[in-house]
Amino acid sequence: MEFNLQNLEAALQAGRKHTYLPFSLHFFENVSSTNQTLWNLLNQGAISGTVVIATVQSAGRGQWGRQWISPVGGLYVSVAISFDHKIEATDSYQLTFATAWGIASQLRQCGIDVGIKWPNDLVLNGRKLGGILTETKVNKGQITQAVIGVGINWTNPVPETGINLESWQASQDIRPISCLEMLTSRVLLGIESGIECLFQEGVSILLSRYLDLLTNMGDRVYVNNLSGTVVGVTPQGNLRVYLETHHPKGLITPEIYIQPGTISLGYHKSSVSI
Repeated sequence: MEFNLQNLEAALQAGRKHTYLPFSLHFFENVSSTNQTLWNLLNQGAISGTVVIATVQSAGRGQWGRQWISPVGGLYVSVAISFDHKIEATDSYQLTFATAWGIASQLRQCGIDVGIKWPNDLVLNGRKLGGILTETKVNKGQITQAVIGVGINWTNPVPETGINLESWQASQDIRPISCLEMLTSRVLLGIESGIECLFQEGVSILLSRYLDLLTNMGDRVYVNNLSGTVVGVTPQGNLRVYLETHHPKGLITPEIYIQPGTISLGYHKSSVSI
């Protein structure tokens, strides 16, 4: 499957009203992971806005050290961001939220009803369309550089809980994304618009937009055998859950915060437990 960088550059130009990230595009047939390749380029002097795209990853990384299976037919892309703005190391999930919201909103503008599953998955028809992995370099408690990696299912085979975009488009009356280059441009424009929203408009506006697309709002969860309801996320990336506990004076609903990685919300389920 040939990837045409000129087609991607043309799609980016057509879709951009202005430039926030100065994209510098690098394409590779096969890498261990696009994130690692991009860190290597940054160590050699690459700047913010550098992009690595690959046909295949031999050692793709997912959240919490999981392997990300990366066969031919998927989109594997990473973008480098350096920071003039102060962003605390504890706020790194804001970059993931910005990316998820930005990509989802770009695809929704095309008529693809993409939602977000906390904290870092893109979903379509209740199935996983893609994922995001943000890695950061920190100095004195502040993030100085970040690499945001995104994997999107395009024509690649997927597990039962996954969906690829081409199979979804085949069942629709429209085919809004005509090629992998167009999908890549939408993803890059989404990352750009999400990061711009975070730094220009602030985290509270970004979070409200993220929550608008969060598929987990209102989900039932069980924490230590207590029933609760998902009501939002915190700026640090934690899931906000109202627990229902019985008290002599009646029902009380204390709010608790659940860190990413300590609970899995799963797919095709209305309730989960930890």
